[in-house]
Amino acid sequence: MGQALALYRNGDFPAAIGKFQEVLRGDAKSPDAYAWLARSYLRQKNVDLALETVNKGLAMNDCPRVRVALGEVYFRQGKIHEAEREWVQVVNAGYPEPRAFLGLYRVRNALTMFKQGKAMIDRAHDLSSSDPEITKEWIDTLQRPDRIKYLEAYLAGTNNDDTEERAGTQTYLDYLKARASEPGKKCHLVGDVRSTETNLVRLLMDPEHLRGYGLSVSVNGHKASLMLDTGASGILIDRGMAEKAGIPRMLATSIGGIGDQGRKSGYMGLASSIKIGDLEFQNCPVEVLEKRSVVGESGLIGADVFSDFLVELDFPKEKLRLSELPKRPDDPGKPAGLHTEEEEGQPDNDVGDAKVPVPGPGEKVAAPQSLRFQDGYIAPEMKSFTRVFRFGHMVLVPTTVGKVPGKLFLMDSGALGNQITPAAAREVTKVRGDDATTVTGLSGKVKKVYSADKAILQFGHLRQENQDLLTFNFDSLSHHVGTEISGTLGFVLLRFLDVKIDYRDNLVDFEYQDPFQDSRKK
Repeated sequence: MGQALALYRNGDFPAAIGKFQEVLRGDAKSPDAYAWLARSYLRQKNVDLALETVNKGLAMNDCPRVRVALGEVYFRQGKIHEAEREWVQVVNAGYPEPRAFLGLYRVRNALTMFKQGKAMIDRAHDLSSSDPEITKEWIDTLQRPDRIKYLEAYLAGTNNDDTEERAGTQTYLDYLKARASEPGKKCHLVGDVRSTETNLVRLLMDPEHLRGYGLSVSVNGHKASLMLDTGASGILIDRGMAEKAGIPRMLATSIGGIGDQGRKSGYMGLASSIKIGDLEFQNCPVEVLEKRSVVGESGLIGADVFSDFLVELDFPKEKLRLSELPKRPDDPGKPAGLHTEEEEGQPDNDVGDAKVPVPGPGEKVAAPQSLRFQDGYIAPEMKSFTRVFRFGHMVLVPTTVGKVPGKLFLMDSGALGNQITPAAAREVTKVRGDDATTVTGLSGKVKKVYSADKAILQFGHLRQENQDLLTFNFDSLSHHVGTEISGTLGFVLLRFLDVKIDYRDNLVDFEYQDPFQDSRKK
């Protein structure tokens, strides 16, 4: 068993699987072998085998350790509430299972319950600091100087990241070091603007058909229309715009998205000035794609960059409105900024020049938690909003497809149509191959595209009947996020909605605007 765990923690999952199976041949009721064998299959992106293994384990020995693994499979399947229930039952029964606390940390973060999440990951790390997945999540909650220190140790030691994950962690570490070298250049809002309204820019496929909406953005004095994309993060511009704006290279990076042709080369830079409507932000990171266009545009801007505000995307009236979020009880507030790639998935980690002792093994980090880790708040005026899950910049909306159990759909104004995975589509309708349709994203073309017959989508307070949904796999994206994304709510649907997004508290409101209402009044 010790050899099997060592192989797992070193990322040699095929060898680990062989060792765990060897343990089971000697002890068919070993809960640890079943639990870690299922985790090995999850790391190999084989969710079906992971579920089969857990079910066998429960049949042989229904115990807390296997139940925790069952929760991990549920979480990967997008069954977040079911996963949470498994972990809560184990913890409440008095079993100090570190992976249960890790799971609860992930749930709390997805719900922006950061204070509770911090307590969960600290507990998990206290119980098992040798688990690389727990350690990596724990490091993510530290202040920047500590994050740098522990990420260096993490990369120098044994971990089970694959090549892409390791490269991403190294890039993030390099970025943290680059930002730390210039402590006075924190991204910030100039002035005290608490609300603003600006026009959305029409982006056309041809003279008669919209493909999306953009924002007029000035980067270092050079203007361009960037696609407003709720499925993207931060600001991404093409090489031509970056050269005109004089964006200096900070570090090389790679950029990925929808598509089967791999990540594309790019770099991170720092814009001295970004103007959007009445707002001006200074010293903010932007990503640059080493191409002359970004999916046919000069770039993308994720709606999450405005997460210090209540974001209203009034697509029917072609307006972006930003207003103050409701003040939480006992919240001193903080200056508004532009949330670019620096802070993706990070709950206000940087707290100025405060000196915090570096923790030793098993020690907790002393930090001003009231400012860094706050739980989401549902203000009285937002009681009617829909509670959503957020993984980094991705807003996942609980969505019912037909009469099957609920799924998670990505709200994605950058995707033209509504999309669904083949597995989710087959639960409710017929799926057929579609050679005539091409789907292209940041990572190139999607190899296998299908179409599905009629399906009814229900989300928020709305219900829509869809004909001929585009269908393709989101396996890579789902594995990266850690939970199943079963489809997208795309522009053809969102364009008829006034969408309000509270990124701070994970709340979204969808209001349908009848496109023929004004003409009927006349």
